[in-house]
Amino acid sequence: MPSSYDIPEVLDRREGPHGEVVLRRHGDRLEIIANGCFLMDTSDGRSERLLVDAALDALDGRDRPHVLIGGLGVGFSLAHAAADPRWGRITVVEREHAIVEWHHDGPLSALSAQALADPRARIVEADLVAHVNETSDTYDALCLDIDNGPDWTVTEGNGNLYREAGLASCARVLRPGGVLAVWSAQPSPEFEETLRNAGFQRVRTEEIPVARGVPDVVHLGIRPG
Repeated sequence: MPSSYDIPEVLDRREGPHGEVVLRRHGDRLEIIANGCFLMDTSDGRSERLLVDAALDALDGRDRPHVLIGGLGVGFSLAHAAADPRWGRITVVEREHAIVEWHHDGPLSALSAQALADPRARIVEADLVAHVNETSDTYDALCLDIDNGPDWTVTEGNGNLYREAGLASCARVLRPGGVLAVWSAQPSPEFEETLRNAGFQRVRTEEIPVARGVPDVVHLGIRPG
């Protein structure tokens, strides 16, 4: 584990349409920082795996479901989905070209190369909010991990996703009985209530214990039908 005296090494720094994104190495882990906000690192991955598993479990045995993973990040969610033969198509929406490059040709490729070679998987370079508003594709599950949670977004525009109008767009691209799963660094009772107000059913929150502080969580809701 890195000590408190370790100085992170910046491996790449890019300016894009949504601001600055940085990949750095801190001890034995890689970290992604966006606009100075820590997003995720390669130290664990339990919560990203739970995000995918909770969505699949909520589908109650649906055959070969199509999952949209919102946010490529360090690749834990993609790798975990690709390791499970029960998933059908796996679509990952990522707006930062730099992150996609770090997975194809950079330091993060060690985590995702096998998953990216899976014929079920494809990467869509797009803003997730725009994608759910505009795509004609439909999905059985949306696994969203583009912010630190509904109450702590990376960019201001992402906040629209967690309001009733944004959740209506999520419901639009979900097939009947499909599941919306949203990762958060802390529980949000307000977001649970917004999910219910947007028409989602069986709303619940699953916790992932962490070493210190409040647990990470996955918020879940089912589209009626």
